[in-house]
Amino acid sequence: MDLLDALTLQKILLIAAVGGLLGLDRTALGQFMISEPIVAAPLIGWFLGDTAAGIVIGVVLELIWVLDLPVGTFVPADSTIAAIAATAIAVLGSRGDHAIPGVMGFSLLLTTGMAPVTMLGDRFIRSQNALLAVWTLDAEEADTDKRLVTAHLAGLMVFFLKSFVLLLVLIPVGLGALQLYNAMPGTLHAAMALFMHLLLFLGAALVIRKLSRDGVDRYVLIGAASSIIGTLVLHVHPGIAVIIAAAAGWLGVRYRER
Repeated sequence: MDLLDALTLQKILLIAAVGGLLGLDRTALGQFMISEPIVAAPLIGWFLGDTAAGIVIGVVLELIWVLDLPVGTFVPADSTIAAIAATAIAVLGSRGDHAIPGVMGFSLLLTTGMAPVTMLGDRFIRSQNALLAVWTLDAEEADTDKRLVTAHLAGLMVFFLKSFVLLLVLIPVGLGALQLYNAMPGTLHAAMALFMHLLLFLGAALVIRKLSRDGVDRYVLIGAASSIIGTLVLHVHPGIAVIIAAAAGWLGVRYRER
């Protein structure tokens, strides 16, 4: 099968268009949280026929970037583009019907490495959108309303094109890199599969580390210890253990607040 046959190109074009719409939800329009990796990646996986791969990739990226918020002048990596691109590369580039762990791990490694490109794109787009505000303020009083509407629509279009163009470039580049990966020795594939399994622990560790700045980590440990004791020592039902763990963590937070 060719690397970029007509069907694959059509899918990439559709994915880029959907990604452009999902990208608007980050800051430009709506903010209904559908742009979050845990939502966007499974949607793309479902579209490509491998929802499971989308869920796994979405969960990993959500854990890694869940606390990186676009507040003030801080421009985080575009986790939406990373989630969509990683899912598309993993599914479209897999030799079978479903993406395997090694391919998913390589796709995640590749797209997270492309994060600085998305950050540069965001900074450029924001600087261009700032010019729309100047253009609106320079209008005559009678034209201000028209220019304001035009500026809003133009800003939305610019944000859409940012995600659309980046996905249109990053996915084919990723598929090309995946062809090189497939030609590598099997030991590298095994290492990448192990890397994929460890990413979930890495994501959880990053969340705990970020939360620990506010002193919450001890209550995460309290919850974990409670669940372990409940299931291994007291032999309670796992569902009950989860409730006990949540209650222990909540009581710890309440105690600290007082």
